[in-house]
Amino acid sequence: MKSLSELFAALGENAPPTPVAGVTHDSRKVEPGFVYVALKGQRHDGHDFIPDALKRGAVAVVGERPLALSVPYARVENARRALSTLAAAFHGHPSRALKVIGVTGTDGKTTTSHLIHYLLNALGSPAGLVSSVGYAFGDEWRFPEGHFTTPEAPELQAVLAEIRDRGLTHAVVETSSHALAQHRVADVDYDLAVWTHLTPEHLDFHGDMEGYFEAKAALVRRAPFSVLNAGCPYARRLFSRPHLAYGEGGVLFAKNVEETPEGLRFLVLDEGREFPAFLPMIGAYNVENALAALAALKALGHPLDEAARALLRFPGVPGRMQVLAARPVRLVVDFAHTPKALEKALSALRPTTEGRLLVVVGAAGERDPAKRRPLGAVASRLADVAIFTEEDSRSEPTEKILAELAAGAKDGGAEVHRVPDRKEAIRLAARLARPGDTVLFAGKGHERTLERADAVLPWDEVAEVRRAFGVEST
Repeated sequence: MKSLSELFAALGENAPPTPVAGVTHDSRKVEPGFVYVALKGQRHDGHDFIPDALKRGAVAVVGERPLALSVPYARVENARRALSTLAAAFHGHPSRALKVIGVTGTDGKTTTSHLIHYLLNALGSPAGLVSSVGYAFGDEWRFPEGHFTTPEAPELQAVLAEIRDRGLTHAVVETSSHALAQHRVADVDYDLAVWTHLTPEHLDFHGDMEGYFEAKAALVRRAPFSVLNAGCPYARRLFSRPHLAYGEGGVLFAKNVEETPEGLRFLVLDEGREFPAFLPMIGAYNVENALAALAALKALGHPLDEAARALLRFPGVPGRMQVLAARPVRLVVDFAHTPKALEKALSALRPTTEGRLLVVVGAAGERDPAKRRPLGAVASRLADVAIFTEEDSRSEPTEKILAELAAGAKDGGAEVHRVPDRKEAIRLAARLARPGDTVLFAGKGHERTLERADAVLPWDEVAEVRRAFGVEST
């Protein structure tokens, strides 16, 4: 157990050697012996919750205001930065004992992170993973509720410490622009940065594309070596840094890409050598994610031919164009829950669908009702059969949401069904599907709950689909 004097010394402050049981910025999570860090948020100011933290047993407080408290208090210029420092010190700076690979970009970072994690383990480098889907320790998964891409510093450092303490040697950290800008990863020692793509997103937070670029570029500037996408103009601005470029115009690239119902077949070219590869994923865009992962393995010293061969057994990203079966009916689970994402998923599946394309999809209650009709329109325009069902209806009547989806679908050509119970909707898809068909189950992906007005139910989309179709887990 760390002492308060050790933790405050990291901030340049003196304190008594009081035992510390944890560090948090959430007063609701304070337990006896915790250090509470007061953060200023967009809606709430953590300083207002200091009395609550003290009641719960906080032994020290860190904040940005001048305060006199009954416990040791450190006033700092940036509480978020201090939170990272304290969390890393409390857990013994776990990233220093690991090879840490940070993956950033607008598109592709989740899939690329999972591919790198899988390849490291397949090639004998035991690795953990922090991603928007959840946490992995080798092949053991954890799906925390309320999780987002890169967690706040206390949770992130705790996960890295667990990866270290389990004897794993590598950690892949999907690193968001918010995490970089908000100092969540300030005390993570990265060994390799991987850059996928940069397209407009989160501009409400970063201000403009230049601000967004600078936030992402911080990862590359911190890492001693980077893997950069030669096809991304923003990545090319970082070519003065030590790097390995992949994609068109890079050292590592692909040719002869073939899309099949089972996945993607292509050749990997690397400095005059060619390696055949097969990736069991849908969507030609995933070839680029595979190249990024292969480039990362090469940068880490792994034989590229072995890495390319290992792609064949990649189990997919939980809930992200995850293929559960290729034949006789192709079953795909994806997180797509917006019109744009659903269009991308259905468009990727259509070219390799031999029969009909079916989709099971819903829309969340109490969330962005304006997307419901466009979502229904996309489903009806691009699928042959659209089964509209629940997706976290919450306090809204499911039938009302389904009526809005169906209204959007009226001008499309799909056969439309409305089934309020999601489990029954999946069973209907199993009855309707024929050999050669593809069924996309959209909206829930990796999520582990289904929210209704009167209950929050445990939910596992993959398990429900496998059960309905009689598909065994691989």
